[in-house]
Formats: sequence, structure tokens, C-alpha cells
Amino acid sequence: MKQTAWAVERDADSGREVLLLVTLEAEAETPRAPVAVNLVIDRSASMRGAPLAAAVEAARALVERAGPRDYVGLLTFDADAEQVLPVRAMEPGAKAAFLKTLSRLESGEGTALHEAVERGAEAVRRVLVPGARPQLLMLTDGEPSVGPTALGEFKVLGTRVTDSGVALHALGLGRHYLPEILEALTGPSGTGFTHVDDAEGLPLAVGALGAELFGEVVSDARVYVLPTGFADLRCRHRYPSRVEGDAMSAALGAVSHAFARRVLFAGVLEKGEWNLSVTASYTENNDTRRISIPVTRLLPDSEEGRFVRAVSAELELVACEAAAWKALSKRQQEAAERALEGADKGLYKLARLGSAEVPAQRHVDRLADLRRAVERRAAQPSALGVRRAQSEVSRITMSRIGPAVPVALPAGANGGPALPAGKGAAAGLLPWKTGEES
Repeated sequence: MKQTAWAVERDADSGREVLLLVTLEAEAETPRAPVAVNLVIDRSASMRGAPLAAAVEAARALVERAGPRDYVGLLTFDADAEQVLPVRAMEPGAKAAFLKTLSRLESGEGTALHEAVERGAEAVRRVLVPGARPQLLMLTDGEPSVGPTALGEFKVLGTRVTDSGVALHALGLGRHYLPEILEALTGPSGTGFTHVDDAEGLPLAVGALGAELFGEVVSDARVYVLPTGFADLRCRHRYPSRVEGDAMSAALGAVSHAFARRVLFAGVLEKGEWNLSVTASYTENNDTRRISIPVTRLLPDSEEGRFVRAVSAELELVACEAAAWKALSKRQQEAAERALEGADKGLYKLARLGSAEVPAQRHVDRLADLRRAVERRAAQPSALGVRRAQSEVSRITMSRIGPAVPVALPAGANGGPALPAGKGAAAGLLPWKTGEES
């Protein structure tokens, strides 16, 4: 494991502020842990045809990836949830039977989402695989229509599943599922959920989740921060966090080869002199380890300092974006416009910082959708836009972001050349405003 703790002191509206970014990253040569996962696939009527076929192909790719040390099960649900295949070792015979069963899946009627999560978690929890963390990977495109449907019941279920030791991953397909429910289920696990527009994008999304599942190195990672000279300290990411004596801790979950885990803390200074003591704990090969992480103080305009500030700016951006969609859903036009303005400022700030690891370009298309919805004063906001935004908020605020691929920002309005990644400027952000608005 590689661990870093970078601190940047800067001016803020409330006074002098310190941003602390702690990163836990798996070493490339570290062997992965075995996998124990129950695949939970929605086969309700809305999955008929291309969506179910894509789900089957994505599940096949996951099974093919599994080795004999890995345990995989299959639960499908419509109006009823059925554990079609038990969670078992992927020996050649079991793998062949699994693939054959997948090829025979057919759609039904109804969506018993609550029961599916409950039964799926129970099934994987009953199998002890030394060194493996029990996990649930759920794919759904529908709203719950059978059994409990209230958001509060799913919040309770998500907490109960996590407390039982099972990590829950979710993938929402299309425009029918309820993002609030997926967030309630995955939030306690610190995983977040992923959105896919259509069946064509499903294999890629499941492949990314597979890289996370089949690349896990440590589990139960937690970061502890003991501040001195601060008036307050808060965790900016939405990991489960708590105060423990004079320290604050945040539960980051698992760390895999595919995804580094980052957590950002922010605190207002009470005194000129300050200090931060950082430690991390995690489970590796059934052993719990606790290490001290030295804190490096950075200049705000250094490359690393701009990266820390970019992580903060991105969190502000997605928070404003989510607030705008929420205001639109309540038909609060002025609040939506204010939130959109905050998101625009966040995007501009992100591009000006020019951090290649936190590219502004990945937010441009979604904010263009949001701007169209706000300026047209639509009676109902785009369901697809809402789900995209809430998935992005969930993914970023749980910091499940892998290494960013450098993306060139488009050319400015003056016809100049495209700006390379890491060299963002205001001119490169014009595409987030549509032609009809210019």
C-alpha cells in the first residue's frame, strides 16, 4: 500500500483554511484478495430484450474473469427473488454450469428490489472464504414495485447489510430506477452507484466494477485525523465518518488495483500554528494493520497543491449540480439557477487549476444538460439527466475514481487550438454552454 497525506493552507470565506487530502493506493505487484460476490440481476419486464441480453453478457465476462479461488453466485429477481445458483468456487465445472444458466435467463414481471438485496446479502454472508470480503453486485433498471418501496426502508436495509459485513455495489440502467434508493443502499458501504444510459454501455460499466472487485487488495480501510490548532474539522467526502475522542475518522471501505481511495478533510484554523496527525488502518490477508502517514505541507500553486484544490473544487461542483436538479424537481426555479451558477463557477475553477488527474472536461456534457433544463424551465426535469448527475455525485463523493486519462479541452470560441489536459483555461470551457445560449 502507498499512502500520502497532502495539506494545503489557503484563504477561505471563513478565514484561513487547511485542505488535507489522504490517498490510499494499492501497489501494482501486491496480489489481490479472492472474491466472494453474489450477482443480483433484475429480470423484470422492462429488462426484456436488449437490456437483459447485455446484462447476461456482462455477467458472463465477470464469471470468465473469476479463478478457482473466487466464489460467485447468481440471484435473479422480478416479482420474486430467487437464488438461482449458490455462491461457490469457480472451478471449471461450476463455471460452465454458471454460464449455461445465464444463457437461459428470461424476463418476468414486477420488481422486488428490497427482497433481492436482503436475500442476496444473506446468501453471500453464509459463505466463508478466507481473505475475501462478502460482496453484492446488483444491476437494476426499475423502481421497486413489489414489497417495501419507501426510501426510509432502503436506508435501513443499506445500513443493515453493511453492518453485517457485506459491501454492496449497484449499477442503475436507463431512466426508470430511483437514484435515491441506490444511494441509500450503497452509501453505508462507501461504494457509490454507477449510472448507464442504455444497454450498449453496460459491458463497459460492469467491466469497471469487475476491475474493482477482482483487484481488491485490502478491506475495511479507515483514516484517522487528529488536529491541533483548528476551530473545526470536517470530512468533505461522503464516507461514513465519526468523531472519536479528539480525532475524526472516515471509513473508506476497500482499496483495489483499479481504484485509489481518496478522502478530503477541511478545517478552519484557530491559531497560526497548526498540526495534523494522520493514521490509517486496513485489513490485509486477514491481518489488521495500522500505520502512521506523514503529512506533507504543499504550496497552493504547486502541482500537488493544485491537485488537492481541484479535488475540493470538483466536490463543490457536483454538490451544486445535485442541488440544481433537486430544485428543478421541486419547481424552485430561482434556487436551480443559483445552484447552476455555483456549478458553472466550480467548473471554471476546476479548469483554471488544470489538474490532469481531475479533468474538468468530464463534467461538461452533464452541465450542458442541466443548463438546458434550467433555461427551458421544463415542467419536469430530464429523468436521464437527474440519474446521470446523482450517479456522478455518488461516485465522486465516494472517491471511486481511477487514474484519469488525459483529455484535451476543446478549442476556444476564438478558433484557437484545443488546450491540452492540465492546461485548462476559461476559453476551453465554452462547450459547456450550448449554441442556442451563445
